[in-house]
Amino acid sequence: MNDTHRHLLIVEDDASFARTLRRSFERRGYTVDHAASPEELEVLIERPHHFDFAVVDLKLGTASGLTCVKMLHETNPETLIVVLTGFASIATAVEAIKLGASYYLAKPANTDDIEEAFSKTQGDPDVPLEGRKTSIKTVEWEYIQTTLAECDFNISEAARRLGMHRRTLARKLDKRQLR
Repeated sequence: MNDTHRHLLIVEDDASFARTLRRSFERRGYTVDHAASPEELEVLIERPHHFDFAVVDLKLGTASGLTCVKMLHETNPETLIVVLTGFASIATAVEAIKLGASYYLAKPANTDDIEEAFSKTQGDPDVPLEGRKTSIKTVEWEYIQTTLAECDFNISEAARRLGMHRRTLARKLDKRQLR
């Protein structure tokens, strides 16, 4: 990736992680903008330039990064979007790709991982198929993630739909969080 001008957008609500990513990408020659929420992203995408690349956190406080993926893709389908998440699941990965993301990475991910993901614009048919069976815990986690995505990551609403107490759901999410 030796383009002379590479414009990157970081959509991340963790200010220190966003600052670290920004500095690292700027050292690599990127021009970097940052938004911490879908509302801040709306302001940025109204400007007359476009982003070549975007890194979007899946969970932005109480908002969903999937909304940002959709906004970015609708604004410029050529933007290469990588979704980062501490809440990796098949359901959210599928939705992110359907909404326009080009790649999906579980945290922790560094600048090298993200930059490599930008270059992966085609699928790889030679990726090994795992023969491992899915555990009950994984099925539960996937179902929780699907429900959370359907509720735009509103924990109270997801808990209601799952038939569990909000604190129980919050504890389950804290246990599996990858941040």
